[in-house]
Amino acid sequence: MRLHTEISGPDSGYPVLCLHGHPGSGRAMSVFTGPLAAMGFRTYAPDLRGYGRSKTKVAFEMTRHLDDLEELLARFSIDQCLVLGWSLGGILSMELALRRPAAVQGLVLIGTAARPRGSHPPISLSDNVMTGLAGFVNWMSPGSWGAIALGKHSLFRYLVCNHTPVAYRYLASEGAPAVIKMSRYADAALSRAIRAGYNRVPDLRSLTMPSLMLCGECDRHITADSSLETAKALPNCNAHCYPQTAHLFPWEIPEKMNTDIHQWLADQNLIPKV
Repeated sequence: MRLHTEISGPDSGYPVLCLHGHPGSGRAMSVFTGPLAAMGFRTYAPDLRGYGRSKTKVAFEMTRHLDDLEELLARFSIDQCLVLGWSLGGILSMELALRRPAAVQGLVLIGTAARPRGSHPPISLSDNVMTGLAGFVNWMSPGSWGAIALGKHSLFRYLVCNHTPVAYRYLASEGAPAVIKMSRYADAALSRAIRAGYNRVPDLRSLTMPSLMLCGECDRHITADSSLETAKALPNCNAHCYPQTAHLFPWEIPEKMNTDIHQWLADQNLIPKV
């Protein structure tokens, strides 16, 4: 599939492939791509198959995402790159590195794991009703006090710990459209993969490129423990676990997170020379 791809940064910048989660889109990666482009990187943020503007009308398996990403690398003549992945995007980042280790020169892994485990409580009818109401109010008035008040009693409480206008504006501008545009085939592909079980921790020892793992202490979707297990298994990985943050911590603490990414890139001597 020829993936729709958001591209930013200078033409000559070192390429960074930015992979979104589920649900998600390339646009939802702007919290990463904006700062990276400002640093001189050339960012490529595709809508994965079945998400955003990468439409599909047929069922597929998760491995098709990797085929699509290899086609994307070939289309843009990318021989080597950094790969940044959030949640599902982080899993695909590691899978791409296992498939094409010579192409992936570094990994930035966000709220993800090679053996993902969750701790999400059961979802009630009230949860769904309040989430719909909070989402609608936030859509109409992003980051308003009313949206935040409702959000604290909805499923948003498991996505963010810090109910700030910044986080809710991201939810309105990038989260909600991603949910609406996600296809049932993408949802089904991930559901089948989860039911089948997934554990790539034993295979990570071969990924010797520099890696950075960032996770939220209160993440219910992919627990911090599972993220840190992955970080420990990677031979050359630094890790940060942010207190009082959840799965959408990039939208809760964007400045702190991007500062840490910038510092890691500097420490690894990976920032482009301007």
